[in-house]
Formats: sequence, C-alpha cells, structure tokens
Amino acid sequence: MIDYTQYLPEHEVERIGKHELHVEVYKPNQGSGTTTMSTHPPLLLVHGAYTGSWMWSKYIPHFVEHGWTCYAMNLRSHYRSRVMDMTQISVENYLEDIREVLSLLDEPFIVVGFSMGGILSQKIAETADLAGLIIIDTSISREVHDALPYPLVDRIEPGIIMPAPLREENETIDETSEDIAFQRHYLQMESAKAFRTFSALCGAKGLSIDGSLITCPSLVIKAVLSEDEDQRGQLTAKQLGSSYAGLWDTTHTGLLVGQRYKEAVDVILEWLDSNYSDKKTG
Repeated sequence: MIDYTQYLPEHEVERIGKHELHVEVYKPNQGSGTTTMSTHPPLLLVHGAYTGSWMWSKYIPHFVEHGWTCYAMNLRSHYRSRVMDMTQISVENYLEDIREVLSLLDEPFIVVGFSMGGILSQKIAETADLAGLIIIDTSISREVHDALPYPLVDRIEPGIIMPAPLREENETIDETSEDIAFQRHYLQMESAKAFRTFSALCGAKGLSIDGSLITCPSLVIKAVLSEDEDQRGQLTAKQLGSSYAGLWDTTHTGLLVGQRYKEAVDVILEWLDSNYSDKKTG
C-alpha cells in the first residue's frame, strides 16, 4: 500500500478544545531558508464522512507549493481526534467543531469542504465570516434534492452507526488499487445520527441551505458520471451563486485521491488565483 500521508510536508499539530480536535497546519516553505510573504487567507480543509485529514494528502503539497497555508482539521472522533461515542454525535456537533477551528485565527478562512464536509461548510457559510467557500462533490442540500431527488432504489437504511464503506480492491475509472488500499487502511465508522440529518440517500430531507446568506466568493466542483449528477452540481452552484466545474468520468473519492485528482486541484488553484491574486506580495 502507498500511504500518501508519508509524502506530506512538515507541519505543526494543534489539539483544539475539550474534544481534542486534531488540526494539522501546513505552511508554505516550511523548513526552508526562504519565506514567501503572502496575505492569502488560510485554507480550512473539512473532510467528509468516514475519513479525516488524511484524505487531503494529495492536495496539500500543491496548495503549500503555491503559497497557501492549510489547516486540515479532523471532526470529533475522526482520525487522530479524541475517540468518542459515535452513536451520540450529531450534525450540530460537527458544526460546532468547524466553528471552533474557525475561531483559531482573527482572520477569515477560505473553507474547502468535501462530501459531508461540503454540506457542513455550506451551513457554516450562512453565518460565519468567510473569505471564500470551495465545495467538492458535496452532499446535496434539501433544495437541490427537492429539485432533482435521488431514485428510491439508491436509498440506504442506517443502523446505530454507519460502518466503514467496503471498498473492493478492483480499480475504478479513476482510482488504482493502491488508491483504494490507501482509503481502506484509514476508513472508519461514521455517525448514523448525523447521516439521518443530512443524507438524502438515507431518506432524510437534508440540510436546508439559504444561498442568499452566503456572500463570499464560492466554487462548486462535481464528480460527474451522469447527466443527473452534473445537473445536481449545477443546481448547487446556482443555489450558492458559485462558479462551477463538472469533471466528467471522475468518481466521488477519486476527486481527492484518484489518478485525476490534479484536475480538481488545478481548477481550485486557478479559481484562487483569479479571486485572491491581488492579495499576494512578493
């Protein structure tokens, strides 16, 4: 197995609050003799269900190389955060965790959320002072689901917890067996209580998002394998007033750890440069 976390740059670790949230801090030119002065807003990376900061292992080196400080957080009871009773954890608990990390700095973050982290980040953006919002293959909002619901045959019934997803060793359209083995090594159980709140696939109404409250620049990236999925991505972008990129023939997890992950990274870096380049100094 290739453990992509072993290729991450040197970083600091902070343990935040009573839940000991594990936050990894990656800074540009860490450990080098030169530094790049920048007033870029920092990036807060919010992982999806079952995962943790390790899921960003392929993205972080590119962000740091281009001058962006990354705070890769772990929600309570995920990865190296303190282990808790997963049956009792709610969506509101996860929102509290994100707010707690956002309070670390006096300056606003650009929040980057994947999957479950995407819908949580949208909810946070309704009230938080953010410098920007980037959503990668997000769980869809109640409004998007009402406009284009998932087929009933795709529904799942959660138990008291959501067990770690079973990943077959077979390669996918954009993931090698090594990419899948990496995920299988770290994947963990997830809160069914949270899933029942946000996931339309569990039959939930989903989290309602008021896009009119989200005023920061935003970007939506979608893994697209069908016209319906592309349309859901476009509906999300419309709801947020966002730029949109639908990446065809990519998978949900492949966007982060697959062989074409760099396409999503390049979209993000181009968007960051177009929105924040005037804030860079030499």
